[in-house]
Amino acid sequence: MIELQRQSAQFEQANPDIRLRWLTLEESTLRQRVASAVLRGGAQYDVVTIGLYETQVWGRQGWLQALKPPPAWDEADLLPAIRQGLSIDGRLHALPFYGESSMLMYRKDLAERHNVRLPERPTWRQVADAASRMHDPSEGVHGICLRGKPGWGDNMALILTMVNAHGGQWFDMGWRPQVDSPPWQAAVGLYVDLMRRYGPPGAEADSYNELLARFRQGQCAIWVDATIAASFLEDPAGSQVAGRVGYTLAPQAVTAKGAGWLWAWTLAVPVGSRQPEAARRFVAWASSRAYVAQVARTRGWAAVPTGTRRSTYRESGFQRAAAAFYAAELRALDAINPDDATVPRSPYQGVQYAAIPEFQTIGIAVGQQIAAALAGRQTVAQALQAAQRLAEQEMRRAGYY
Repeated sequence: MIELQRQSAQFEQANPDIRLRWLTLEESTLRQRVASAVLRGGAQYDVVTIGLYETQVWGRQGWLQALKPPPAWDEADLLPAIRQGLSIDGRLHALPFYGESSMLMYRKDLAERHNVRLPERPTWRQVADAASRMHDPSEGVHGICLRGKPGWGDNMALILTMVNAHGGQWFDMGWRPQVDSPPWQAAVGLYVDLMRRYGPPGAEADSYNELLARFRQGQCAIWVDATIAASFLEDPAGSQVAGRVGYTLAPQAVTAKGAGWLWAWTLAVPVGSRQPEAARRFVAWASSRAYVAQVARTRGWAAVPTGTRRSTYRESGFQRAAAAFYAAELRALDAINPDDATVPRSPYQGVQYAAIPEFQTIGIAVGQQIAAALAGRQTVAQALQAAQRLAEQEMRRAGYY
């Protein structure tokens, strides 16, 4: 987004009738301010930055304008999972600025030293074995680093992919929560066991930014998290492990379905926008192939936004700049279907979230219970029983059953 602000002067030069006024906020504040504005009709902002979850929920509520970019924008160039996640009844309701899945990142040098081999799609049991071998706290290396901070976009983003991989889901076809089901018990039990045995101390406070710092400093042997992390791990200016990292698809268990998450930061136009035509022109420019080419030309291929367009991964310049990880990142994104992310049929769209308004409240509450189990304040069984009760209360209150 910082790069987009830098590049936007060229948009204003090409569109002299438009002037941009930016408001940059920390993520949690951004979500609150944008949600409040959109709920009041959306007139406060002409363009908003939202994610896949908000696009689905707000779009179905009729709060976002459907978008039809010009032919040169090339809608068919979008990666299928991103296109599906941003479409409602076949029409885009936000345009993607950047996208991601999740994958496993590991220290190749440590794996070789400890005779560890991880296949292209390892199982969680193979990951546990690898973590046990590479765990060496006396050398400042933890066998595995995973998100522990509670939140629907923090620990629950990872845990839901583990639940999916173990054959679980958020809700059954009757919208009844499944949080205390056997797949949840298996996934969360494994998660807590791994983190207590081989994770860093105080893990319940760690999310993406903290774990990125840990891995770049050589403190983690294995990390399962956002594909975007790879570009930072391979930057020798800030990473002590550049050139020593391997990448695989996110781990599976009984299935690979839903084992990796899907997310995108997008630009959308609220229905109440006071400058809708100018807003649509800007979001189309900022998410276009031409924008990617502009960033590559002025800042280099290592600076372009990724995870959205097939054409980016076909560019030889990008392939050279991201040689260590671009193929793994693309495989991860191609492996996702947000409309079919669970073994049992589910009534919701989403991989690591359920695209319903009530999900945020439920996801936060469940994340807090699991973080308490990770910290040792309760057992996994107690955490899931409490989480199930909270989820049932919320869904009954909302009238789902």
